[in-house]
Amino acid sequence: MTTQRTGMQTFTIIWFGQLVSLVGTAMTRFALLVWAYDQTQTATTVALIGFANLAPLVLMSPVAGVIVDRFDRRKVMLFTDMGAGFTTLALYGLFASGNLQIWHVYVLMAATGAFEAFQSPAYTAASSLLMSQKHYARANGMRSVAEAGAQLFAPFAAAALLPVVGLGGVMLVDIATFMMAMVTLMVVQVPAPPPDAEADAITGWLAQLRLGFRVILARPGLFGLLLIIAGMNFADGLTYSSVLPGMVLGKTGGSETALAWVQAGLGIGGLVGGLLVSVFGLPRRQLHAVLAFAALSFILGDGQLAIGNSVWRWSLGGFSAAVFIPAVIAAQQTIWQRKTPPAIQGRVFATKNMLQPLLRPVGFLLAGPLADNVFGPALTDGGALAGTFG
Repeated sequence: MTTQRTGMQTFTIIWFGQLVSLVGTAMTRFALLVWAYDQTQTATTVALIGFANLAPLVLMSPVAGVIVDRFDRRKVMLFTDMGAGFTTLALYGLFASGNLQIWHVYVLMAATGAFEAFQSPAYTAASSLLMSQKHYARANGMRSVAEAGAQLFAPFAAAALLPVVGLGGVMLVDIATFMMAMVTLMVVQVPAPPPDAEADAITGWLAQLRLGFRVILARPGLFGLLLIIAGMNFADGLTYSSVLPGMVLGKTGGSETALAWVQAGLGIGGLVGGLLVSVFGLPRRQLHAVLAFAALSFILGDGQLAIGNSVWRWSLGGFSAAVFIPAVIAAQQTIWQRKTPPAIQGRVFATKNMLQPLLRPVGFLLAGPLADNVFGPALTDGGALAGTFG
């Protein structure tokens, strides 16, 4: 039975459930990264897990947008949480029976990515219906806090639980967090979007799928913003999300604690940045905020990670990179929400979610082979780069 709520109160309830779920998901992914690296000792394996998760998200996004705009956005989130929970349950069953293999992880991470393709545009489009535009930046800041909080606490929680309950126990915790997210969605209501005569006149799946592309291409500002974020996602896929875990584990003898500290640096930076956005908002010129904060993130963060050779230096680099990211994310998301009519936000945001990370899988595919076969050997004794960067 649902209770009628509106505005920030409803959003906060949904946000809390998603925060809990994000922590559980991040714990499982951390534990799986450690498990997969232990099996193969290669950065390529870790990078392919990220690729397997991201590729279906990109491919399924256009279809997801049509579904989000046609159906109750709260129910879309509810069913995707349920699907992701069953995916983790399948992983647990394979592990508990002693049958879990690397390819199982790839397949089930792909299924999780497919559910995320529906979850993200539904969450953002539902948020737009619950509040006025002046609260968009605050809400997007809160979402950044949730993502950063998960990145901060999940590695330590997983590292602490792994010696006690093992990979299976971590996955059971994740399943419980999905149930919490589903409960919070069951007790709220999200209003339907206002009618849009032009959008409602479009019939047929193919025309519905094309709508998101048409809207973005008709707005040069949004298309330019999309290209900027796509470039950032390529850099992320090439570094943070792919080879960074393998680099830390490889240089510390497979230390889960070392990797947890580095990811905690990223998480603390994101948490601090998200809190600042939630409290103080964004600069008036939000496109300038995207460019300026992204530049600071790459210069201060990537530089530390590139030249560092100790856990504290990597952690500092992670913090310096991540503290600016919530402002980048909140600013660009606020621009999209303000420039897109609510009735078509599902299709437009899903198209955005497909195109913005389109180069990220390329980064994942390049990262592992480059690290294992090119730059890794070049940086070792006698390598081409050993005298300069080794």
